[in-house]
Amino acid sequence: MRGKQYHPPLKLSAPWEKDAGFGRKLKTYRNHTKIIAQPGIVMKVLRRKKIVLFMAYFLLLVLTMLNLANYKWTKEPQQCNHQMRSTTFQRQSDIRFLYRPSLAKKRQLIYVLTTWRSGSSFFGELFNQNPEVFFLYEPMWHIWQKLYPGDAVSLQGAARDMLSSLYRCDLSVFQLYNSPGGRILPPWDFSEPPSIKWCAPTLCALPTGKRCLRLLEEECLKYNTIVIKGVRILDINVLAPLMEDPSLDLKVIHLVRDPRAVANSRIKSRHGLIRENLQVVRSRDPKLRRIPFDFTERLKPPSWLKGKYMVARYEDLVENPVKVLRNIYRFANLSSNHDIELFALNMTSGSSSSSKPFIVSSRNATQAASAWRTVLSIQQIKQVEDYCHHAMSVLGYERVRTAGEAKDLSKSLLLIDNVYL
Repeated sequence: MRGKQYHPPLKLSAPWEKDAGFGRKLKTYRNHTKIIAQPGIVMKVLRRKKIVLFMAYFLLLVLTMLNLANYKWTKEPQQCNHQMRSTTFQRQSDIRFLYRPSLAKKRQLIYVLTTWRSGSSFFGELFNQNPEVFFLYEPMWHIWQKLYPGDAVSLQGAARDMLSSLYRCDLSVFQLYNSPGGRILPPWDFSEPPSIKWCAPTLCALPTGKRCLRLLEEECLKYNTIVIKGVRILDINVLAPLMEDPSLDLKVIHLVRDPRAVANSRIKSRHGLIRENLQVVRSRDPKLRRIPFDFTERLKPPSWLKGKYMVARYEDLVENPVKVLRNIYRFANLSSNHDIELFALNMTSGSSSSSKPFIVSSRNATQAASAWRTVLSIQQIKQVEDYCHHAMSVLGYERVRTAGEAKDLSKSLLLIDNVYL
């Protein structure tokens, strides 16, 4: 037909053919073309993916089984070998030790509550001489020395925390308050006998290193009775949390002495008590002026004191050491024996006397207990009586009216035989 140009029909080619129309090669689909044209490659890739997935699944299954097995093993009770049992003390500083239940029989714990120059060094020896007792002499001395010049009242909480650790045979608490190269015990000498029996191989002279403390902890764990003597707990109510603690079996023996005799002894040893006196005076707390426990209500003590509190009067001890010793031991669930009773008799009926403070020696304890009557002036006696009249009345100490009455040693100033609670 005229006027019309002829156009040949378009030839449509598949994209994988060599010429894709218009004389051009479509390179964009070359890779897909190769894969589709060779299905074996596709199967090979899929097989590899299956292998990888299978291995990953298998590994996950193995790890899960191992985890379940480990969980089951930790839940089953394990048999402790000898080595594990012997190193238990090394983990006692862990706070969980304070709260975990004890499988062993509870230890009998005793705290001797007293004050300076009350005859407490000799009283403590009545326990230290017993081979069934682990005895600690004035451990809280370290707190007062390290935190000096902290006042006495502010240090009460730290003292109670130390007792809580020591009664659990955790002696690592010493490291908190001891200076490098320091000793475990106060640097006071004892003449006869040595005060700390487990210090026989000069252990008490060792610095408070970890090895030394571990040895002491091992020793502590061997005993069923632990006794600590201290003069730095100023109010028995500070001990209430420990006495109410069901994991502890703590009893308190309150050692008292005629305050006039205490004053006389403190005057003689005033140079050795300068730091302690300053720490007490700095407190300026009215609570320090009252006796730690109202003895007038001893027939109705608080529940945490019932059956756990005893008053021992020093004058009764030196007058009848065997009787008082037996009463004290009965309260502490200990058995008295001939050797301990003989020691008490010898220490209260000797002829020597020491002018140095903190020395335990054999002496005529009855004369020593009443020495204040011939040494103090009537003015000094009256000053003490006016300040301590309430405690004297409750504890059974009679006041004197004249200097002659004070010096008459044939007249007893004890109103009652004993004040045991």
